[in-house]
Amino acid sequence: MVWYAYLFIVLALLIGAILGFFLAQRYFKRYLAKNPPINEKMVRAMMTQMGRKPSEKQVRQVMASMNQFK
Repeated sequence: MVWYAYLFIVLALLIGAILGFFLAQRYFKRYLAKNPPINEKMVRAMMTQMGRKPSEKQVRQVMASMNQFK
């Protein structure tokens, strides 16, 4: 009768871990969709703050290098 309790605990932990993984994945995808990590507008703002006038080519190079690591 005791082994039923252990089996129930193990199954509950396993189901909780699987459910938690999928819920966390869903939350993270929604968060990234609402708050993208960086875009061209942000790159232009950073370059302007550093005292540079960014050209379109420079902005695209930065975005390409960042997208390379995805």
